[in-house]
Amino acid sequence: MASTPLLRLSLPLHHRQHSGPTALLLPHPLKHTLKSPPSLRHAPRKTTTTTTKCTYTPTPATDRLISAAAYFLPLFNGLQYGRFLFAQYPIVAAPFQPLFPLLSLYHSVPSASFVTFFGLYLGVVKNPNLSRYVRFNALQALVLDVLLVLPVLVQRIFTPGRSGIALKLTAWAYSGLFMFVVACFVYGLVSSVLGKTPYLPLVAEAAGRQLD
Repeated sequence: MASTPLLRLSLPLHHRQHSGPTALLLPHPLKHTLKSPPSLRHAPRKTTTTTTKCTYTPTPATDRLISAAAYFLPLFNGLQYGRFLFAQYPIVAAPFQPLFPLLSLYHSVPSASFVTFFGLYLGVVKNPNLSRYVRFNALQALVLDVLLVLPVLVQRIFTPGRSGIALKLTAWAYSGLFMFVVACFVYGLVSSVLGKTPYLPLVAEAAGRQLD
């Protein structure tokens, strides 16, 4: 009988406190694993794509018309340099035959070239209501027209004469200048009709600096 109290005393204190019917059984923390919500486990990844839309604004018809008409000014003033080609090769003058009546009317008006030049400069190039496309093309035509005055001034200072090597050099220079003017006219006219911006050699850079 004496061994009974010894057994009771040998039991741990916490065992005796939780041996009753009111003891709580807590789950072991290692028996349960964390589970992610179904929405996170099964949700597919969403990929975002960025699209860039390029808008093309066509050039208005009025801007094309004004730009194309501006290139007739250097053409009218540059046809005089083709007289040596016209005399030697009459077929070269055939495409310009429809313009000769209009050209005669143009030169019959006193100071028509100066009036047209300043009218195009003040009415188009310096007009803020017009687009840069129109003003740039008009300024290119005016700069090209100014360049056509330089050979006339040189001819008046140094008279080539009616024969000799000086006349041949003048004929070659005039013919080359005439082909350059015609090429610029065709390039500027076609580009303006299509709504594209032409960049004439020796002219475009000077025109762009004055507009910027």
